[in-house]
Amino acid sequence: MQPHKVSHHLLRGILLMLAAALAFSVMNVLIRAASSRLHAFEIAFFRNLFGLLFMLPWFMKYGLTVIKTARLPLFMIRAVLGLISMLCFFWGLTVLPLAKAVALGFTVPLFVTIGAALVLKEDVHMRRWLAVIIGFIGTLIILRPTVDGDLVPSLVVILSAVTMAISVLIIKNLSRTERPNTIVIFMVLLMTPLSFPVALTVWQWPDAWTWFLLILLGFSGSLGHLLFTHAIRSSEVSLVMPFDFARLPFVIVLAWLFFDESVDRWTLIGAAIVFASGAYIAHREAQLNRRRARVLKAAS
Repeated sequence: MQPHKVSHHLLRGILLMLAAALAFSVMNVLIRAASSRLHAFEIAFFRNLFGLLFMLPWFMKYGLTVIKTARLPLFMIRAVLGLISMLCFFWGLTVLPLAKAVALGFTVPLFVTIGAALVLKEDVHMRRWLAVIIGFIGTLIILRPTVDGDLVPSLVVILSAVTMAISVLIIKNLSRTERPNTIVIFMVLLMTPLSFPVALTVWQWPDAWTWFLLILLGFSGSLGHLLFTHAIRSSEVSLVMPFDFARLPFVIVLAWLFFDESVDRWTLIGAAIVFASGAYIAHREAQLNRRRARVLKAAS
């Protein structure tokens, strides 16, 4: 590929990733705004419901053939884990400072690396293990374990990251046999009905303003996923993923504008360490994938 085409694809990927980060940040702010009227579990249901409605045209385009699979049980496990992750994270967003919750969310790549080594038996070398250790040091800086009101919700957000990491490993397994469209469609088709009984336990009907917030929430979440997918397709993952960190400054600004929230320097320092370790892991993964591709090409 010619240099100018490479730079064009990279610029496009970066802009798409920044747009995705902004969309997800807006979604987080809308969750906090809606939480003054609804419980986080009910907000999670409406996030899935409106996300599904916004994706219906896409589903209709591909038709029923996209949901043909012989691996429905694994899709079900993935949906349950995804729902647990969503419920934990949404609840964390309603009780923690937004910047702290988002910063703790960046621990997902650390748990994915651990799971890949222990469950998938992938070869994880010393440099990646060192990145994981450094990432957890950054997590401890964010947590600063004390007997304050933030410790329990912070641990709940970390549980969200753990279940999301397991979900990512399942997606990696599914992607060996299933099309990306099938994986995405099954997520919204299964998580919407699964989240409804949970929402019923805390149910109350939204007022007009809350309906507006929920519709915007579903739209921004679906838009974020769409932009994120196109971003990692436009260029190498290791080159565009670092710009996902823009979620933190976006959230800091939005939380300050709408909720008068400030962020302490230790959260910023810890977030930077966690993100740097995650970015290094993504970079190493991309390098290894290129090497595997060259080996397979040479062997064929």
